[in-house]
Amino acid sequence: MGKLRAIWELTRLEHGVMIALAILIGSLIAGRGLPPADNYLFAFLTALLLEAGTFALNDYFDLEVDRCNRRLDRPLVRGDIEPRTALWIYALTMPAGLLAAYMVNLTCFSIAVINAVVATLYDVKLKEIKVVGNFYIAFIMAIPFVFGATAVSPRIPSIIYFIALIAFLSGVAREITKDVMDLEGDAVRKTRSFPLYVGKRTATVIAFCFYLTAVALSLVPFALHVDDAYYRDYVYLAVVLVTDVMLVYTAALSVIRLDTEHLNRSRKISLAAIFIGLLAFMVGAFI
Repeated sequence: MGKLRAIWELTRLEHGVMIALAILIGSLIAGRGLPPADNYLFAFLTALLLEAGTFALNDYFDLEVDRCNRRLDRPLVRGDIEPRTALWIYALTMPAGLLAAYMVNLTCFSIAVINAVVATLYDVKLKEIKVVGNFYIAFIMAIPFVFGATAVSPRIPSIIYFIALIAFLSGVAREITKDVMDLEGDAVRKTRSFPLYVGKRTATVIAFCFYLTAVALSLVPFALHVDDAYYRDYVYLAVVLVTDVMLVYTAALSVIRLDTEHLNRSRKISLAAIFIGLLAFMVGAFI
C-alpha cells in the first residue's frame, strides 16, 4: 500500500481525475447529453495517462530543487520511489495516453500529441523560464474542456471557451503561489520565477487578482445568456458560490501569510475549490 500511495503522489492522479471530469463537462455541453461510452473511456484514459507521465517526469527533473525546498510531500524526495521508476512511468504512460487519444478521433489525437510534446519540453527545459511555465500549466488546466468538446462534436460551443478561460485564470494564480513557495530553490537553480522579478508580496497580490477575475467570470453564465444551461440556473449558482468563497479565502490567505505552510494550505484549498467548480458546471449542464 505504501508503494501504491507513493505512485499516486508522484503522478498526482487526483489531477487526472479532475482533468477527466473537465473532459466530461466539455463533452456534456458540446454534445448536449452524455457522450458515447467508448469515446469517453478513451478520453478519460488519455487524461489520466498523459497527466501521470507529465508529473512523473516533472518530479524527476525537479528532484534537486524539491530537496532544497524540503518538499517532503514528494515521494522522490522522501526516497519512497527511485528516480528511474519515475522515468519508467513516463515512458509507459505517454505512448499509452496518445494511443487512447487516437482511439477517440484524429483531432483529439492531434491535441494530445501537441500537449505531450509541450509537456515534455516543459519538464526538461521550459520550466527554467517559470513565467512561461505558469501560463503553460494553466493552459493544461483549460484545454481538457476543449478536448472533451472535440471528442463529441466538430463545433465547439462558446461556453466551452468561457469555462476554459476561468480554469486558465485559476491555474495561473495557483502557479504563481507555487512559485512563491519554491522561491528559495528557484534562486539556487537560477531560475527566474515570477516572484524573483516582482517580489513575494507583489506576486501573491497578482495571484489574488487572477483568482478574483476567475470568480467574477464564474458568475457571468448565470447573469448573462451565454448558454441556456446556466442562465438563471440557481442550482448552478449555489454550487459555484461555494467555489467562489473558497477561492477568495485562499487568495486572501496567500496575501496575508507568506510562509510555506500557509501557502501550501492555500494551494490545497484552491484545488478543492476548482474541483467543486467543475461539479458546478456539470450540475448546470444537467439541471
